[in-house]
Amino acid sequence: MKIGVLGGTFDPPHLGHLALAEAAMAQLGLDEIVFVPANRNPVKTIKTKTSAKHRVAMVELLIKEHPELAYSDMEITRGGPSYTVDTLTELQMVRPAEYWFIMGADALRGISEWKSPNRLIRLCRIAAAVRPPHTVQDVLVRLPEEYKSSIDPIQMTGVELSSTEIRDKIAGRQNVTPWLTPEVLQYIQANKLYV
Repeated sequence: MKIGVLGGTFDPPHLGHLALAEAAMAQLGLDEIVFVPANRNPVKTIKTKTSAKHRVAMVELLIKEHPELAYSDMEITRGGPSYTVDTLTELQMVRPAEYWFIMGADALRGISEWKSPNRLIRLCRIAAAVRPPHTVQDVLVRLPEEYKSSIDPIQMTGVELSSTEIRDKIAGRQNVTPWLTPEVLQYIQANKLYV
């Protein structure tokens, strides 16, 4: 079984996350992708705007029409800072498989500062989304040599809007329908999130 793990705060989850999952699945031949909302991102100093309950509910709505996508609240249940290496260790224990951790190429540049990066690349491969104008070489040139053989690039097109920008647009009462599924948008409106 080949499983992708897509972590993040998902505050809110948007169509860019879905496009990344679909590209990873198609390009790497994955059987399933698990979305794992973070309890607390140890890298980001800004606290999430929305409770874990809302973020998990929105992820569930985002992926509900995609049987090959799943979610896990394991990082939220575990509590504390969400470290990828702890999540992959736990996943390998409860559900042994071939794992890929999916991330943007921008986040990959800082992987050597993550908790136990050498152990992480022994637990899984890294699937890195590369968007124009960047190339795979741009990403790999900044990595330590021992990590390069563990990286699988995912070619992406277009410019993605970040969750932060979507929150700002919602707060400014701007249209966000191009970036959210109707179900996620309806949930945000019903629960008065980001206003």
